[in-house]
Amino acid sequence: MASRGKTQKGNSKIQTGRNKKAANKTSFFSSSLFFKLIMIMLVCVFLYSQKKIFARYLGFTTDKIIYTEARSMPIDKVLDAHIEKSFGIDVSEYQDKIDWDEVKEIEGGYPIEFVFLRASVGNERADKKFKKYWKKAKEKKFICGAYHYYRPNENSLEQAQNFIQQVTLVEGDFPPVLDIEKLPKTQSIERLKVGLHRWLEAVEKHYGVKPIIYSSESYYEDFLKDDFEDYPFWIANYTAFYKDIDDEWAIWQLSENGKVKGIQSPVDINIYNGTSVSLKDLLVK
Repeated sequence: MASRGKTQKGNSKIQTGRNKKAANKTSFFSSSLFFKLIMIMLVCVFLYSQKKIFARYLGFTTDKIIYTEARSMPIDKVLDAHIEKSFGIDVSEYQDKIDWDEVKEIEGGYPIEFVFLRASVGNERADKKFKKYWKKAKEKKFICGAYHYYRPNENSLEQAQNFIQQVTLVEGDFPPVLDIEKLPKTQSIERLKVGLHRWLEAVEKHYGVKPIIYSSESYYEDFLKDDFEDYPFWIANYTAFYKDIDDEWAIWQLSENGKVKGIQSPVDINIYNGTSVSLKDLLVK
């Protein structure tokens, strides 16, 4: 009996020890969970406080109507709101097998007045369809423009020369276009801007006309607006319904999902920020 009592006491002590350990463990995890919840709340507060910055990087910052992927931009309603302006498209080798005889209007009956075509990429590549599409677009009497897709990590002057080798411009064409969308991986933003200026200056010297700069609205606001204010801008924003296009924008690219008879794949839709008459002021003289 005595021996059994000792065992019971011993077991009781062991159980008590286990209970204390369990309690300590529970207390630790409770504290850890509480700490994690506090951290999550702080992060949420920070993200909310910075929502305008994040929205701008996603191209959503505006005081206009915003559209998400679930509610796509109503192209016809945007074009209706700017019916007095000039409409156009831009294409590259990715729009394969274009029937230029059918290319006349954007779905809904909006006449196409101008076409931009990608001419070159980086320091050595030409767009595979540029020469053919340029000739066809000219034959159809569209106002034509050529653009260069700029690669931030390649030599800017070599890129300028690549564009020049592909493109001959005449009176009535759009000025050359520099398409900059990516951030550099191997250099600073300041060095990128130096390269962009070099491309622009080399191309302007060759053609005798100031180039147009194409980019997204967020990229324009964050990296280009203050340092390239002397240049016309062609801005892409697919999520905002602008009833009044910013005066600093020469062209607004409002969608990449346009439908045009004669082009099988979706196409970019653009609005020149002015009438067909004022458009002539932007063209090569």
